[in-house]
Amino acid sequence: MLEQSITDAVKVKLERQAADGPSNLSIDTINGFRVNGSIDLVAHAMAAAGSVADGP
Repeated sequence: MLEQSITDAVKVKLERQAADGPSNLSIDTINGFRVNGSIDLVAHAMAAAGSVADGP
């Protein structure tokens, strides 16, 4: 259950970043979850920590 919460939080954060900067980041979900581009690791660390702490 914990792994799923973290996975979901990271996916949501990646999708938001891709929507905000489509020229910098793209996501392909046809064959799994493929990310191409630049990501904000701090934002993802915060999303993972928030999901573990049962936050947003």
